[in-house]
Amino acid sequence: VQLQASGGGLVQPGESLRLSCKASGVRVSINSMNWYRQAPEKERELIAALTSSGTTNFVDSVKGRFTISRDSVKNTVYLQMNNLKPEDTAVYYCNTQRASVSFWGRGTQVTVSS
Repeated sequence: VQLQASGGGLVQPGESLRLSCKASGVRVSINSMNWYRQAPEKERELIAALTSSGTTNFVDSVKGRFTISRDSVKNTVYLQMNNLKPEDTAVYYCNTQRASVSFWGRGTQVTVSS
């Protein structure tokens, strides 16, 4: 299983970014897919989840601003982030589990600063 995250960058508060997670070795349409983030000196936290049935869940701090979706043809999961805030600055990671093993992609840095 390989997860390749991309799409991070430097944006100003209020702007948007879309992160992508290209998966191989696992089908995003049948595996639950997650996005985590880790801010400096903070623990990694789960911020968005997409189950195989299409149910989505978000941490309170991003509800209403972030959405998670998938493209089964491209085998890719997306995290659309709108109205970004400085406190969203973090390294963002794509994650999935299979057979009780957790797989992580390399993180992509998101920096929100004026």
